Parts: sequence; structure tokens; C-alpha cells
Amino acid sequence: YGIENKEREIQMPKFFVKNNQIENNIVKILGEDVKHISKVLRCKIGEELEICDNDNNEYICEITDIDKSFVSLNILEKVDIKRESGLKIKVYQGLPKGPKMEMILQKLTEVGVHEIVLVQTKRSVSKVDDKKEDKKLERWERIIYEAAKQSKRGKIPKLRGILSFKDALEDMKNNDLNIAPYENERTKSIKQAIKGVNINTMGIFVGPEGGFEESEIEAIEEISGKSVSLGPRILRTETASLVASSIVLYELSDLGGDE
Repeated sequence: YGIENKEREIQMPKFFVKNNQIENNIVKILGEDVKHISKVLRCKIGEELEICDNDNNEYICEITDIDKSFVSLNILEKVDIKRESGLKIKVYQGLPKGPKMEMILQKLTEVGVHEIVLVQTKRSVSKVDDKKEDKKLERWERIIYEAAKQSKRGKIPKLRGILSFKDALEDMKNNDLNIAPYENERTKSIKQAIKGVNINTMGIFVGPEGGFEESEIEAIEEISGKSVSLGPRILRTETASLVASSIVLYELSDLGGDE
């Protein structure tokens, strides 16, 4: 898979499909992506697209048919390129205000986070009732999907929630290590917190606009979580999520360029 093919693959639009949409070397794209391919991108028969099965298997495909309800493609070749980190990062995000959430989801997807868990903390300003929850989650999942396509992910990050703080703590017990950026932590860095720990799944708990209450940090530490500092400056919640995830990926995975 040479340089010429890599450049060709980088330039072409990417779409995700389910495994049952690939059969006998033929891919069928369904749903909203059909309109995007035909009306927005104005693709024609014979043009090529990159297709991913959301299990880190990617293919270069040629369009053979465009209909109102589907786009059919032939698989030309499998793309042998590693997109996903071996480290699974789960970001537990205290619910911020709506517009901030959209940016958080987009940027965490781009940087390579495996899963995003939405949590209702004590200082969460945004409250989501049952009637609105499904519609909001649907919109947020679409934001993640579009970001995954744009950033050429091999998988679409999972979105879960909205969890109570107590349920989030229970979920965090399944991780190898959990950290929580906290403005009152002055000495312990992320690098110090992860040193010497064998980590496959990492939890990062980020508070909402008002941060964590001290009792919440104490509860995180009671399940062996570690409060950490992100430096001497106070970061917004949308910045803290991205910075913490990027530092972990740099130190333990594929952002450092040494893997």
C-alpha cells in the first residue's frame, strides 16, 4: 500500500456501514448517507469512496449504482492502515451547556477517544429531561458520526448516558485507571498518575462548567481514581476534555509517533 495509494485514500470521502451491508464484495450504503453522496457530493457511477465497517476494516470501493434509497459499490481493495489506538479511552463528561457539548463530542472523536459517557454531576448547568433526551442523543450521535468520517476513524466512538454520578462511578470500576482533572490539584500531573500502570482501558472524568465539588473528587478517589493537574491555568470543560485525552494518547499511545 504505497504513497500514491495513501494520498488517493486521504482525499476521498469516507462512509461507515454495518457488516450486513457488505456481501460478496458488494457494499450497499443506506439512509442519510445516500442523499449526501448523490445530492451534496454529487458523486457519479465509477467514482471511488472509502468504506469502513466500524470494526477497523476499510476498503476502497467504486460506485456501481445510485438510487434514491441506496448506493451500491464494488470493493476494489482493502486498505491496510491502522486508524485506531490500542488504548481505549473513556471520557466521562459532566454535562455542560448544549453548544459546548457538541464541540466536545466532535473534538474527542477527532483525537481518538473510544467512548464518551455523559454524566449528570452536582454542578451540571444543563438538565436533560426524558422527553428531550432521545432527540439530543440522536443529534449528538450524528455529530460523532460526521466527525468520525472527517477524521478517518476506523470506528465510531460509542456515546452513552445520561448517567447519574453514582452510576458513572460504578462504570469506572471496570477501567484499569481513572483520572479526574481538578483545579485544586496542584502537584500530580497525568504523566505521574499513569507512570508504572499497565493500562488498556483508561477513564478520564471531566467536570462541567463549575467543575467538581470536593465530595465528588473524594468519591472518585475512593474507587482508586486519581485527581490530576492540567497545569497552572484554569481550563474550560471543553478544553480540559481534549487536553487530558491528548496527553494520555501522547504518553501511552499513537499521538507520540513512537508506537
